[in-house]
Amino acid sequence: MTLPRRTLYLISGWLLACLLLVSGPLQAQSPEGQQAANATLASLLENPETRQQLIDQLRAQAQAPAEAATEAAQDVASEPSLPRQLADATSHIVDELGGQIGGAVDTLAGLFGGNLVDDGGFDMSAVTSAAINLGLVILATFVLFLAIRRLARPFFTRLSQWSLNGQGLQPLLRLVICVAVAALIDALVVALAYVGGNLVATFAVGESGELSTRASLFLNAFLVIELLKAAVRMLFASHYEGLRLLPIGAANASYWNRWIARLIGLAGYGLMVVVPLVNAYLSPALGSAVGTLIMLGAYVYAVAVVMRNRQALRQALNHKAGQTTMTASRVSLQLFARTWHLFALAYFTVVLVLTLTRPETALPFVLLATLKTLVTVLAGMLVSSFLTQTIGRRIRLGDDLRRKLPMLEARLNHYVPTALRVVRAVILIVVAMLVLNAWGAFDLAAWYASEAGRGLIGKLLSVFVILVVAAAAWLGLASLIEHKLNPETGGGVPSARAQTLLALFRNALAIALVTLTAMIVLSEIGINIGPLIAGAGVLGLAIGFGAQKLVQDIITGVFIQVENAMNTGDVITVGGVTGVAEKLSIRSVGIRDLNGTYHIVPFSSVDTVSNYMRDFAYHVGEYGIAYREDIDEAIQVLRNAFEDLKADEEHNVNLLEPLEVAGVIALADSSVNIRVRIKTTPGTQWATGRAFNRLVKLHFDAAGIEIPFPHTTLYFGEDKDGGAPPARVRVLEKKASRQSSQSDVEEEVHFGPADTQNSQEVHNDEDG
Repeated sequence: MTLPRRTLYLISGWLLACLLLVSGPLQAQSPEGQQAANATLASLLENPETRQQLIDQLRAQAQAPAEAATEAAQDVASEPSLPRQLADATSHIVDELGGQIGGAVDTLAGLFGGNLVDDGGFDMSAVTSAAINLGLVILATFVLFLAIRRLARPFFTRLSQWSLNGQGLQPLLRLVICVAVAALIDALVVALAYVGGNLVATFAVGESGELSTRASLFLNAFLVIELLKAAVRMLFASHYEGLRLLPIGAANASYWNRWIARLIGLAGYGLMVVVPLVNAYLSPALGSAVGTLIMLGAYVYAVAVVMRNRQALRQALNHKAGQTTMTASRVSLQLFARTWHLFALAYFTVVLVLTLTRPETALPFVLLATLKTLVTVLAGMLVSSFLTQTIGRRIRLGDDLRRKLPMLEARLNHYVPTALRVVRAVILIVVAMLVLNAWGAFDLAAWYASEAGRGLIGKLLSVFVILVVAAAAWLGLASLIEHKLNPETGGGVPSARAQTLLALFRNALAIALVTLTAMIVLSEIGINIGPLIAGAGVLGLAIGFGAQKLVQDIITGVFIQVENAMNTGDVITVGGVTGVAEKLSIRSVGIRDLNGTYHIVPFSSVDTVSNYMRDFAYHVGEYGIAYREDIDEAIQVLRNAFEDLKADEEHNVNLLEPLEVAGVIALADSSVNIRVRIKTTPGTQWATGRAFNRLVKLHFDAAGIEIPFPHTTLYFGEDKDGGAPPARVRVLEKKASRQSSQSDVEEEVHFGPADTQNSQEVHNDEDG
């Protein structure tokens, strides 16, 4: 059968076109081939029929990729839903299990039926010899491991004792150092046992100088599994309290260490030793079935242990939450106490599913993800505990610094725990992101490499630095103000004006720092504060018009402070209220009156400020004497009383000038009034006046000068003849005898008709 010439030309042209498109570099290196191809292509293009067919074929090839892309898009659009994917995965797992069980049954049937032996696929003697040799290697390796570990016990004991009772380092830092050293020793013990097992398997068991595959499988599994157990012993050191990272008791540590070690040993040795040996000596189908059974058994064992300890671990976590002072940590621990078993069951379920669906890559992935999770969580716990033990406890400053800055310690003990809570929250977020990244649920590196990730991290760092700088500025400036206000370190007792102005400046500084910090933080996180500032200006203008009283309060308060009209501690009269100015703000003054009532007087209602404590004060006293007394003698007695007041050390320091006697200021109805004035230090005029009044009374009594007092006239009436009826008046008085005894004397005075007076005047003093 011969082909038409036109078809031959077309095929040749296609071959040449493919050579031109695919092997361009080769053609460039071969000039002769290039010339031949060009000649053939030119011949094809000269023929109109072949040229048209070539053009049609090229157009069809050009449309093929577009159609393929359209079909791919349709396939993507028709991707099955999540329930369908779960159903397919479940069906796949069931099919795999069914196939593994069927293959295992066939293998066992052939083994016990003798088919494998007859076919030469199973040699009992070889299996027996291999099992004996492997058993010897296993026995020798574990004996070496236990012997070397027993020799290392004194090192573990000393490390534990130093961790518990050592000096010179922070306790958590000692614990971390000792655990790290113990982990190195533990790893060295495992490595020595591994090397010893290799030597035994190479030179003492089987053919000398060769390491069998089965021995290599076990030794590699031994190295990996025992290193994992050593890592677990870092968390649950049941015999060494000083080498236990987790804060739990010895009994609980022993239980969880034993349980996790069994689980690791069952899954590790089963999948890394038993399954490969079954695959090699029996059947891959039986090996797959054995691996599935091992994982199912480990899963059932893990679920049983989790459910058995659900309540006990829940109570322990709730107890730990009750000891936590941080609200977020307490709530998180309480929530985790309720749901920890769900996380554990989900973890073991995921491990089982991954092992069944991806048996080749599941175990390394799960081990690496679990190791990353444990390391991340442990590192987060250690960093949080270290910060708590370092700066989380109550900060105590030195006596000298506490004396100079009395409020600094209280501020630090208020700010540092708040900052520690923020740092703990950041640590929790970072740990969660790293755990999700370890399990493939979140690509941390790609997120950080993205513009959004870098921008978020940069903004958070900027906000953190801004807040730290603002807090440091407030601590420094507030401490400086307190240093100036402290009489022991600020250059003596500050004046009342200095106290008032510094207190107002501290309040204004706090408001300014908070406002500026908020504005800078908002600007840093990407919020345009220009409209905010403009809106605040418009809002302030509206508030100014609507709250004129408030504006008047502030303006009046500013002028009062500028004019130094009052200070904290002054006795003033403002708005009809007299008392001590306890608190001054830019808008009002707080006054405590004599009865202890606290009044807040806005400055807008202040017309006059009466300050009783400016520069000096006066005690003005007016003393009345009877008309029969000698005025000059009375003035001399007043001077004598002042001399006695000067002799009193308590009041002498408050007297600024000698007694000023103004003289007689009034001839009153029943007394002659004499005024004196005593100049005192501000604020002491009332105490000085009370002491002087006491001395005046004592001196007047000693001199026999009468201080007039009110008189009472008793009228008994009279009859038509002008006679007064008899009145019986009984006067009771106490007289002191010379022997200091007292007796009551009763006198009766009779007034009868023979009396010439119609009324009797009886003088009663206030003590009668």
